[in-house]
Amino acid sequence: MPTRFFLIPLLYAVALTATGQSYKKLHNQSIVIDTHNDFPSTAIEKSVRFEQDLTGITHSDLQRMKKGGVDIQIFSIFCNEQFGKGTAYNHAIREMDSVDAAIARNSDQMMAVRNPAELQSAVASGKLGCMMGVEGGHMIEDDLGNLEKLYNRGARYMTLTWNNSTSWASSAVDERGKTDLGRPYGLTSFGENVVRKMNELGMIVDVSHVGEQTFYDAVRVSTKPVIASHSNTYTLCPVPRNMTDDQIRALGKNGGVIHINFYSAFVDTSFQRTGVQPSLSQLIDHVDHIVGLIGVNHVGLGSDFDGISSAPKELNDVTKMPLITEELLKRGYSKKDVRKILGENFIRVFKENQRL
Repeated sequence: MPTRFFLIPLLYAVALTATGQSYKKLHNQSIVIDTHNDFPSTAIEKSVRFEQDLTGITHSDLQRMKKGGVDIQIFSIFCNEQFGKGTAYNHAIREMDSVDAAIARNSDQMMAVRNPAELQSAVASGKLGCMMGVEGGHMIEDDLGNLEKLYNRGARYMTLTWNNSTSWASSAVDERGKTDLGRPYGLTSFGENVVRKMNELGMIVDVSHVGEQTFYDAVRVSTKPVIASHSNTYTLCPVPRNMTDDQIRALGKNGGVIHINFYSAFVDTSFQRTGVQPSLSQLIDHVDHIVGLIGVNHVGLGSDFDGISSAPKELNDVTKMPLITEELLKRGYSKKDVRKILGENFIRVFKENQRL
């Protein structure tokens, strides 16, 4: 048999290897930022530490996060609606303490990030840069002083509501469920002051979980770009937590970024009926939809790992994050655009939200 027939499968194998090396190289050379991970709550609930090997127990831990190529992780500071006046703020501080304790125990591998300069320093040092975002405005307990304290403590975004409405902002669950709050939906005058105070501090306004009226009020009042730290598109998956095309367009005009959520039920509505996990490809369909509406400068990653019970079948934990880069390249995204999605879009918003 002529030599050239032996070369064909060999050349094909080399091409496949080159493709694999290409996406892995790009992923490792990019600044990869995940804007939402619930490990602090999980650590308390399961009595585990971030530096332990938690394979099979959690979606993430320190070594697996490194293996997944994550450079900057924003940890969610969360408590549910059972916490209120006198308890919610203190619980937030407890979770912040847990993040700081993990950093202190692993200072050779982790560092706190509070500004863009520290973000770049973390990337340059090869340490995991750790940020914090407060998931739920009820944790300020209707007190702008508490908002400032949380910022000074390290919180760099706040989700205006969780699923529960506050006295000053209505949630997506309540608005789409037509819950009677005894007042109009959206931000009250105090809620508008919360947004203004966040702008003044340099704390990013997060519109995941909020109702449509609250969303539109927030982008109207905010003088700086907002984010949706972990949300998908309502058109592809019509559940209360996802954002409509009109919301996405408004977020784009604001200069903000929507970070896609990995939760199976927010990727594909059939998951609730069948229990069958969606595919990675279906998740990236949400990226394509957002890019088609407002461009590649307005989409990022917000996994919701360790706060969700199911993710696309290829993304069973944080080590699989490079597969997102592979899928984006397969779909024709340029390396420049992939880097934007993986982290650079968030960095832009982070910089634009800093104090003037």
